[in-house]
Amino acid sequence: MAEVIVHVYDVTNESPGYETANFALVHLNTVCKEAVPIGGVFHTAVQVYGDEEWGYGECKRGSGVYSCPAGKNMQYSYRESIVLGRTNCSAAKVSQILKELSQEWQGDKYHMLARNCNHFCNELLQRLGVPKLPAWVNRFANAGDIAYEAAQSLQKAKNDMINAGKEAYKNALETAFKTPMSLISLSKGGRVRTDQFKPKFITGRIAGFDQGAGQK
Repeated sequence: MAEVIVHVYDVTNESPGYETANFALVHLNTVCKEAVPIGGVFHTAVQVYGDEEWGYGECKRGSGVYSCPAGKNMQYSYRESIVLGRTNCSAAKVSQILKELSQEWQGDKYHMLARNCNHFCNELLQRLGVPKLPAWVNRFANAGDIAYEAAQSLQKAKNDMINAGKEAYKNALETAFKTPMSLISLSKGGRVRTDQFKPKFITGRIAGFDQGAGQK
């Protein structure tokens, strides 16, 4: 058995000139984690067997799964570590799990809300047989994911309404072209009287037009 540890980082920009923004983000994450139940913007990675942690990130080609010294990912600001329990998986089994996940979690499939580092960690933790991440770690992304799905549903509903409107319009046109013939068949004595369906300005003068023209 081996201890399973999750390392949590604040997602900050370590480039020069971002010190103030980073400080504000770290403070915001603390407030969102402890005072406001919406979570924050965090990066996570899992450590099991050895001194390395395993995480997931975006890249154009190849696997998005990578490792680095535990608690020392220089892309982010380290916040804390959480022990989630002990796995019954052997080192060989864990190695096999990571190999499988490396194939499944390609870097070009990364999505900030629906498929991020926290989702990867939860998948790894599940396969290791230990509890998933605390809810506050990925709550912000989950809320965003719900909003994203709602927007997708609304867009689908909009498209369905547009398609239904087009179909109704098409049916209305077909009915409009068919109706005169059906009415003709119901005329008195079975006689076809096409003149009653012609616009008046075709068979005679337009009422008031010639009179008005003559007065000018």
